[in-house]
Amino acid sequence: MNAHLAAVMQLLIALAFVSIPIVRHRFGPAATTAAEAELSRQGIRPAVLAENGLRFDASGHETWAPVSVAAIMAAVAALNFAGHGWGGTLTWIFQALVVLGNALILYSNLTAVSAVRTAFRRKGDPELARVDVPAFLKAAENAFPGWVRIQQNIRHAIVFGGSALAIVAVSL
Repeated sequence: MNAHLAAVMQLLIALAFVSIPIVRHRFGPAATTAAEAELSRQGIRPAVLAENGLRFDASGHETWAPVSVAAIMAAVAALNFAGHGWGGTLTWIFQALVVLGNALILYSNLTAVSAVRTAFRRKGDPELARVDVPAFLKAAENAFPGWVRIQQNIRHAIVFGGSALAIVAVSL
C-alpha cells in the first residue's frame, strides 16, 4: 500500500512535468511575439532573438527534459504499483534528483533577470547588451495567462511535496 502511495505521487509529478512543454507550446509563440514587440519598443531589432537562438516555446530542452523526467517517474511508478523490489530504491534515487532539478528550475525562475543579462553579455551582441531585460522578460511573461503562475506554484508544490511523500511512503 505504501508503494502505491509513492506511485500515485510519482504519476502526479509526471503530469506536473508534462505541463511545462504543454503550456510553453500553447503560449510560447505569443510570448515570443510580445518579447519581440518589447524589443521594437526599445529600438532593438526583433530578429536578434532568433539570430541568437532565444525562444519562449517548447523547443529543445524545454520539451525533452520535462518529458524525460515524466517518463522516468512513470516507469518508477509502474515498479511501485507492481510491488517490484527496485521501486523503493529507484524512488529514493530519482525523487532526490527530481527535487534537486526542480530546485534548479525554481532558482532559475527567481534569478531570470540576472541570468538573462549575463547570457546576453556572453553572446557579445551589442544589440542584446542594450536590452532592458526586466521589461523584455515582463512582456514575455505577460503573454502567458494569469493562471500559469498559479499552475507553476501548484507544480512546485506537487513536485516537492509529492517527492517527500513518495520517499516517506517507500521508507515505511
